Amino acid sequence: MKLPDSIRTQFKNPLGVLLPEDIADKKHILEYLSDDSYVITVGDRTTEKMIEFGIIPSLQIIDGIEKRKKRESIKSENTVELAVDNPPAEITDSSIEVIKKAFTMTSPVRIMVNGEEDLLVIPVCIHAPDNAVVMYGQPNEGLVIVQVSTEIRNKTQKLLDLME
Repeated sequence: MKLPDSIRTQFKNPLGVLLPEDIADKKHILEYLSDDSYVITVGDRTTEKMIEFGIIPSLQIIDGIEKRKKRESIKSENTVELAVDNPPAEITDSSIEVIKKAFTMTSPVRIMVNGEEDLLVIPVCIHAPDNAVVMYGQPNEGLVIVQVSTEIRNKTQKLLDLME
C-alpha cells in the first residue's frame, strides 16, 4: 500500500505524546512505562537511545538509515533478527506479516527493514498487544510515545485504510 501525496500531512501528526528533544531522557520516558510494558521502537536512533538507557525494546524496527544517511546500529544481547523489504512511502503486506510474526516470538526481536521503516508505526499500533508502548522519533522535534489502546488501533487503521 502506498502513501498518496494528497494525505501525507495526516501522517505527520504525532500519534501520542511528543516529548521535546531536551526532555526525551530516561527519567521522562520511564514515566510512560510500567513493569509489564511491551516496548516497541521504530527507528534507528530511537532504538539505540532506548538500549543506551537500559530499556531493551521487545520489538525493534530499524532500517540502518537516519535522516537519509547510512548508520551502524547497536544491538542488545540475544536479539532475534528478522528481515523484510519495505519501500519508502509504503507498507507492504509482507511487512505486516513479519510484524505479526514478531509479536508471537520471544523478545527481543529486531526487524531489519530493507527500504524504509517510518510508516510501519501504523501496522505496529494496529497489531501490538494491549500493554504495548510504541516509541518513534518525530524529526527535529523529539520522541513520540504512544500507549496502544482501542482508540489508537482505530485511528491507525483509518490511516492505513487511506493508503492505496
